[in-house]
Amino acid sequence: MDAATAVAKTERVDLEESVKIVKITGGSIEDSEINYGLVLEKERLDPMMPKKVENARILLLEGTLEIKKLSTDAKITITDAQEMASFKQGEEKVMADQVEAIVRAGANVVFCQKGIGQAASHHLTKNGILATRRVKDEDMKLLALATGAKIVGDVMTVTAKDLGSCKLIEERKLGKDKNMIFVEGCTNAKAVSVILHGSTEVFLDEMERALEDALYVVLDVIRSGKVVPGGGAPEIRVAEKVRQYATTLTGREQLAVSAYADAVESIPLALAENAGFDPVNTLMALRSKHQQGLQTFGLNIKTGDPSDMLAEGVVEPLKVKTQAIKSATEAATMILRVDDVIAAKQEGLKPKPGQSPSDYTRPPY
Repeated sequence: MDAATAVAKTERVDLEESVKIVKITGGSIEDSEINYGLVLEKERLDPMMPKKVENARILLLEGTLEIKKLSTDAKITITDAQEMASFKQGEEKVMADQVEAIVRAGANVVFCQKGIGQAASHHLTKNGILATRRVKDEDMKLLALATGAKIVGDVMTVTAKDLGSCKLIEERKLGKDKNMIFVEGCTNAKAVSVILHGSTEVFLDEMERALEDALYVVLDVIRSGKVVPGGGAPEIRVAEKVRQYATTLTGREQLAVSAYADAVESIPLALAENAGFDPVNTLMALRSKHQQGLQTFGLNIKTGDPSDMLAEGVVEPLKVKTQAIKSATEAATMILRVDDVIAAKQEGLKPKPGQSPSDYTRPPY
């Protein structure tokens, strides 16, 4: 609920681009938490870099912080040690100038999508900047949404306006040998992370699928603002209204509409059967409650008796419910429109000369 509420501010949000699910083997599901920022499966480039940065000013660099290799073949001839030293000093100055541009902009944290060379790493460490490299493209986009930073291509053009911010960035050790970088305290974050803990990878995969489904459902509720009682209450109500409509028809149309009402009631029947209760008795009890005007009553799977679903806190998104009915109706209509069945006759394979007929002739069915 909290994760969906945080990203629902954007009108057309893609949960895959706004919510990152991090799975950590170990602990229990109760240890799972939401981070209003991002969790990266990365660690500091150098152990001498700061492990914790408060009031972080974040640079998202799409380019590289290392000496670029030439795209064409080139050959440099060095004849003595002085020329070699001069060449090295030139490379060192390029890296120093790039790091100086980062410092002038006010950044104290750098997330680089590409590589960071040894010389650049040395200067970043010297200036007390936390940096990590080879950050995934999707993580860079999530960082931009969470921190408000702009992704910069050329480090020499970076300004203070391009930087994002958050209250805390810290590298933490999770488990025995796994370090992660936590980006926390983002103001008006449009992306969040959900950290799942579980005993096994199979359990975590199942929890991830369940969480994704729940996020989409909650997001639908937030957007539409409409819910209906659960426990089969809407289906009982719809079936009742459809049967009333059927009485106004004559002939086969009445039978078809009545059959549609019976089909809608298959949902509470399935709920009762899966919960271990008698489906017929359950259906009759639900119908009786609705005839008394108790339209929010559905099946309580704990007791097997009808109860007020709104009071129990059991609700479903109206959008999901209407879409399910529409899809089922369209599928049934499509099947009924098929009036021809094509049957293919199987023919036995004839053996070639000198081969056994029993090996190449299909047996009769």
